[in-house]
Amino acid sequence: MELRLTGKTALVTGGSKGIGRAICELFAEEGVNLHIAARDQAGLDEAVAAIRKRYNVSVTPHKVDLATRAGVDQLGQACSGVDILVNNAGSIPSGPFLEIDRDAWHAAYDLKLFGFIDLTRHIYRGMVGRKSGVIVNVIGGAAHNPRPSYIAGAPANAALDAFTIGLGRESPTYGIRVVGVHPGTTATPRQWERLKPIAAQKLGDAERWKELFPPQPFGRPAEPEEVADMVVFLASERAKWTSGVNVSMTGGV
Repeated sequence: MELRLTGKTALVTGGSKGIGRAICELFAEEGVNLHIAARDQAGLDEAVAAIRKRYNVSVTPHKVDLATRAGVDQLGQACSGVDILVNNAGSIPSGPFLEIDRDAWHAAYDLKLFGFIDLTRHIYRGMVGRKSGVIVNVIGGAAHNPRPSYIAGAPANAALDAFTIGLGRESPTYGIRVVGVHPGTTATPRQWERLKPIAAQKLGDAERWKELFPPQPFGRPAEPEEVADMVVFLASERAKWTSGVNVSMTGGV
């Protein structure tokens, strides 16, 4: 299917690894020029070099901390003319309520919740002026399935779910679409980092970390590329009548 994305420009936050990296790779395959934002310089450099080597598109890196107002303002100004924004950066700690203190909770929301909203404000303003654009928020299945073990993540995801729907109901007035994706459990580096030490302790082999996932739809966690497929489709002309909705990718859980 031709997605009609060639020549577009996209900004992907958290684009150096995991779901964000997979999104960048698929955009590049479709001929989309990229702005990639991340906090880790080494990971950012590796992602940019790999994409430039494989695809004939422009790739501009941005080392930036989107948990800070200065970082959001810097990136928003540098990328005000993009056709597509993918809000993906975010890391909210797992754990029950009494194990996550105020500082950790607020720091996570500065990045995942307010980082999404504040960067969208920058990019949306430019899109309104041009009467075109697409914003895709990569949120998370906890928005609709809150668990005690991820008590900090569920409220942020639920807020972003509502934000996406609300803004996406206004945005068609200006020729803009705003949509979201709720990935379920996904096999990303973040999962490896969390589960490998536990696998080494419990199973005697860190590389058996996938065995520690609870039972999953289709017998496995999602792959980042599968989430990227949905994000890039929603950003494309093939979804041009879609706004103000969030697509669940939790396998029915």
